[in-house]
Amino acid sequence: MSKESEKQRWQRNFADLLQELRVAQTGVQILFAFLLTLPFSNGFTRTTEFQRDVYILALLTAAASAAMIISPVAFHRALFRQGRKPELVRFAHRMATGGLFFMLIAMVSSVLLVSDFVLDRPIAFLLSALTGVWFLLFWAVLPFSRRNWGDDDIDDDDDDPQTLTGD
Repeated sequence: MSKESEKQRWQRNFADLLQELRVAQTGVQILFAFLLTLPFSNGFTRTTEFQRDVYILALLTAAASAAMIISPVAFHRALFRQGRKPELVRFAHRMATGGLFFMLIAMVSSVLLVSDFVLDRPIAFLLSALTGVWFLLFWAVLPFSRRNWGDDDIDDDDDDPQTLTGD
């Protein structure tokens, strides 16, 4: 089997990133849609000032996440057929990372909003902190700890961090 060319590798990296972004995009769009409808529900009038502040944080970070996760599409349109796939892949990688960061904040603040509405505040803070830890475990700790497990998977050779970050 022949080794892929650098151009093929960039194309594959971009296709992999797009698949990842499709998954993240769906999640953030559903959360954002939920948050957009929330003020129009009957119970929203019973929220405290703190809950409204948390709501605004969740809404704005969900919007920021959606913007960053969708931005590689606009970037691709601007660079279409210019032979700048490496630049596109680096940009998409940064936007995906930033989008996931904002999605984490949106998810945790959404949990805080709902749990503070139905439970006592200390319990809401505890559940929100646990939610944040849970997300960080699966989104950061496990993936980054996996990077040092060795060369047991052939596909890991294809995901060179130098390729994605441009370092």
